[in-house]
Amino acid sequence: MPTNKKKIINDPIYGFVTIPGELIYDLINHPYFQRLRRIKQLGLTNLVYPGALHTRFHHAIGAMHLMQDAIQTLKQKNVDISAAEEEAVLIAILLHDIGHGPFSHALEHSLVNGISHETISSLFMSRLNEAFSGKLSLAIQIFNNQHKKKFLHQLVSSQLDMDRLDYLKRDSFFTGVSEGVISSDRIIKMLAVVKNELVVEHKAIYSIEKFLIARRLMYWQVYLHKTVLSAENLLVNILKRAKELSATGEILFATPALQFFLQKNYTINDFKKDKNILQQFSKLDDHDVVASIKVWSEHEDKILSRLCLQILERKLFKVEIQNAPISKKLITTLTQKVSRLYGISKKEAHYFVFTDTVNNSAYSAKSIHINILMKNGKLVDVADASDLLNIQSLSKPVTKHFICYPKDLID
Repeated sequence: MPTNKKKIINDPIYGFVTIPGELIYDLINHPYFQRLRRIKQLGLTNLVYPGALHTRFHHAIGAMHLMQDAIQTLKQKNVDISAAEEEAVLIAILLHDIGHGPFSHALEHSLVNGISHETISSLFMSRLNEAFSGKLSLAIQIFNNQHKKKFLHQLVSSQLDMDRLDYLKRDSFFTGVSEGVISSDRIIKMLAVVKNELVVEHKAIYSIEKFLIARRLMYWQVYLHKTVLSAENLLVNILKRAKELSATGEILFATPALQFFLQKNYTINDFKKDKNILQQFSKLDDHDVVASIKVWSEHEDKILSRLCLQILERKLFKVEIQNAPISKKLITTLTQKVSRLYGISKKEAHYFVFTDTVNNSAYSAKSIHINILMKNGKLVDVADASDLLNIQSLSKPVTKHFICYPKDLID
């Protein structure tokens, strides 16, 4: 009996989103994609902005919707895009985040060391291509920037892609941070292609400026918010301690999929050689980690239990952010205090006192440019085309240093 695959999804940002074909319908309903419903888009950001509970599933559907609009715009401007290429680029954007693990970026290098979510996305896409008899081959070419029409890849991954246009608008909506609101409709309507490159017509220059400023502000106010940094680093240290204990032979409580990754560090070569590793990864989501943390909060290891209780009770680290590197004297002083207060070694105290850096770059002129198509037909980089001086400054990356330590140490 045939199934009706002409479905619509009601999205809180865009209203009704149409699923454009049977293959995409089947991909959305595949277990690999449905897993994204159980992975929060913004990790632990809901500990700061309680509404930030949207998922990677929401984002992937939204980005696909924007891609539909972008393709229609370009076709109306007589850009040559075949039906096969249209379906393929929609699949590429739909699956671009399928490789994210639990809590998205927060644990990206904790469960599998040194393997990016983009790499795992490629592995998932290859596996799906096998399952769907090679129907994803063109989508994979576009995703990996191996297709002759480079602008199709730029729509998926560049400094002005459908991924960024959706997540800024969506994350702004769910966090309530209005600085992230952008004119995605206007930007998409002003897209064009010149010499195989994606460009923006000059009429949208102010919308692009707003987009870049919104990106910079959202990074400081949401993605790199100091309390978010505190929570995510706490989560990283919980997994680090759990893996350290597992390495000694201790069997911690964990779901089978999480247990699989606690006991061994897998490389990209391992993923390629053993198909079971990717299959185990496909079973991992936020719930595996949360369930384990709840149990570990009563573990006899006082470091693991303390860290887990801190995150469950929202007793997060104190965070200090500054432009200069953190002084070694301060690190040493705080480490000694934690060691005495908690009755642990100075080495173990590094779970509670640590430093790192954050980088905020709204626009990189060294990467693929956002080119503005001027009225005279010339292409000008947005940083040069803009009459706002701060667009020039936005193209310079800002690095800040931070230190985390327990609030117990504050007199």
